[in-house]
Amino acid sequence: MVRPAILQTKDLYYPLLAAFGVPANIMTIAILSRGNCGLSKCICVYMVAMATADLLVMIFNVVVYLIFNYHFPYSFLSYTAVCKFILYITFSNLDMSVWFTVSFTFDRFVSICCQEFKGKFCTRRTATAVIVTLSVLTYLKGVPMFFSYEAERIINNVHWGCQTTLDVYTLPAWSAYSWMQSVSVVLLPFTLMTLLNSLTVKRILLANRARRGLRGNVSESQNDPEMKNRRKSIILLFTISGSFIFLWLTAVGSFAATRLSNSVYYQGDYSNPPYIATETGYLLMYLSSCTNTCIYAATQRKFREELTNALKSPWTQIHKLIKNEKHF
Repeated sequence: MVRPAILQTKDLYYPLLAAFGVPANIMTIAILSRGNCGLSKCICVYMVAMATADLLVMIFNVVVYLIFNYHFPYSFLSYTAVCKFILYITFSNLDMSVWFTVSFTFDRFVSICCQEFKGKFCTRRTATAVIVTLSVLTYLKGVPMFFSYEAERIINNVHWGCQTTLDVYTLPAWSAYSWMQSVSVVLLPFTLMTLLNSLTVKRILLANRARRGLRGNVSESQNDPEMKNRRKSIILLFTISGSFIFLWLTAVGSFAATRLSNSVYYQGDYSNPPYIATETGYLLMYLSSCTNTCIYAATQRKFREELTNALKSPWTQIHKLIKNEKHF
């Protein structure tokens, strides 16, 4: 029997995504932690945090849950206790990755649009406090998920699998919690990032127009070092947040079409368009957890140089060893 196209796509897509995403995020963390990329310490904190969260998403969400747990359904990952933890950690990691990106966008918004607060807010200490606070809140917010699942079956007194408890469908408190989780991961971050970027663009256009008016000469304004520095600083912001918005757009649209309309997107039919749209949204959503490395390499010259040196380093060491052996 031929497997549906969407399942074949997932079977090929997720292993390739993990093969690229895991080493890419590890490399990004190592390079940014050295602090040689010419970025402020504040920005580095957010970028390292985003790369760390993306690495956790790649490991737990993609490798453990979508690959191992799917292809090995009767391994130790299927024990109910382990299954509950995996579901909890996958949702928390995705939530954390999203809000780290939102916090980075907000930090850049303050830096560009709120000059009076820039000196106090855009610091390494504040960035660290924001990241730690978001991490703690994210993991605490997901704790009730442990109580929303129960064993799917019991074999020889061993609890296997996870299934949603009946209370989740009947109690209003669980319904409110489910909506809160969905809104906090999908709708609210998407709305905030769109709003913050819109305000930032408006501020930049007004500032550039005023500066060109003060300088009076178009050719001089094009060579204005302050405008060049401002342009470089916002390229990083818009590429990261723009990539996030673009890759999450399908997931947000699918959420609005299914959750808000109370429709069921899957009833065993893998050719169902709503199901395909939802799974496509997941494919693009997880892709956003490994695109930042490409963005940094494309927009940051010093990061690109550090990345090139890191990739060349093993071959350089091997060449030195071979050269020394020939010498002796």
